[in-house]
Amino acid sequence: MNDIPIVALVIILVILIFLSAFFSSSETGMMSLNRYRLRHLVKSKHRGATRASKLLERPERLIGVILIGNNFVNTLLASLSAVIATQIWGDAGIAIATTILTIVIIIFGEVTPKTYAALHPERIAFPAAVILTPLLTLLSPFVWAVNQITSGIMRLFRLQANTGSGHHLSTEELRTIVHEAGALMPRRNQNMLLSILDLERVSVNDIMIPANEIEGIDLDDDLEAILEQIARSRYTRLPLYQGEINNVVGVLHMRSVAKLIKSDEPVTKELITEQAFEPYFIPENTPLHTQLLNFQKENKRLGLVVDEYGDIIGAITLEDILEEIVGELSTKEDVEDQDIVHQDDGSIIIDGTSNIRDINKALHWELPTEGPKTINGLIVETLEAIPQANTCVQIGDYRFETLQIKDNLIKSVRAYSIEE
Repeated sequence: MNDIPIVALVIILVILIFLSAFFSSSETGMMSLNRYRLRHLVKSKHRGATRASKLLERPERLIGVILIGNNFVNTLLASLSAVIATQIWGDAGIAIATTILTIVIIIFGEVTPKTYAALHPERIAFPAAVILTPLLTLLSPFVWAVNQITSGIMRLFRLQANTGSGHHLSTEELRTIVHEAGALMPRRNQNMLLSILDLERVSVNDIMIPANEIEGIDLDDDLEAILEQIARSRYTRLPLYQGEINNVVGVLHMRSVAKLIKSDEPVTKELITEQAFEPYFIPENTPLHTQLLNFQKENKRLGLVVDEYGDIIGAITLEDILEEIVGELSTKEDVEDQDIVHQDDGSIIIDGTSNIRDINKALHWELPTEGPKTINGLIVETLEAIPQANTCVQIGDYRFETLQIKDNLIKSVRAYSIEE
């Protein structure tokens, strides 16, 4: 090798540095590929992604061929630099070559290529797969031998070579991915996906209509009052009950009543009751994602929520669950009956029966949702008593002033966000 011109040795040295950078960047690029995007590109028949995916099916073989190539190149680099340094500086050249080569390899063979590969893995991994694929075939005997020795050492120290697939996402991990999608996904779509993931955290009693707000038909009322109520109702389905909501006898669909009224037969309470179908009861702690499937399975749109004693404590519709996913499906009439009204002074008038989760969504607040479900319940729990007069109370970063109290119920409050 001493007969080879120094210029030729330097050129070979530079080529070896590039090869070292190639193997270093290939390793980082391959390991940094987003596995889910890679699967998408493979399904789209992207050639580079297909090659990279095949290499990553056996990561131990891929790492083996990269490390064999990288270590061979670095060893050759050390020997070649020692020869060049000896020719230039004599015996002292070995120490000089070691120092210079260490700096060069760290900068140009390791840190720079690996940093770039970590930032742009696809730009490195896909072209590198073209070279690594035949190289793996060529060096497969050496790779197999290295992997066998490695597996033997791991078994000797009782280390598990296979720890299972690490590519399955938990709900929290998927939620983080959706959050970090940024501009790649419209904000509305992000909110919908996050709402779907949150369905398992929320139960029917978190979003149900309380029993005292259920609009139903009391069969003890006069027939004229019942028909007038049916004519004025905005709902498609109404519970039929006798005296109180716990004595429910069925659920009436307005379409059935319309057919009954159009017929020549006189309308009676008995005929109305005959048109009703069996009520559908739901345990109060049923998760929303389960109830969504139950509605689909049972072909139901309205359910009556019951507690552990069988008493009806509320009602929930399929629309209520869909609103948890896509947001409010409000109409002009709904807008006129808002439970949350902003005032000119920055305060907010809130109906006492408003659901805390709805308030948090509408105002981007963080009121506690673990206990009571309404503002009335939250204030009463905080005060540990039903206020007899207008009272101010602070809950977390929010201040509430009761405005109207009637029948042991806080009807409305004025609310402020202290931070705002």
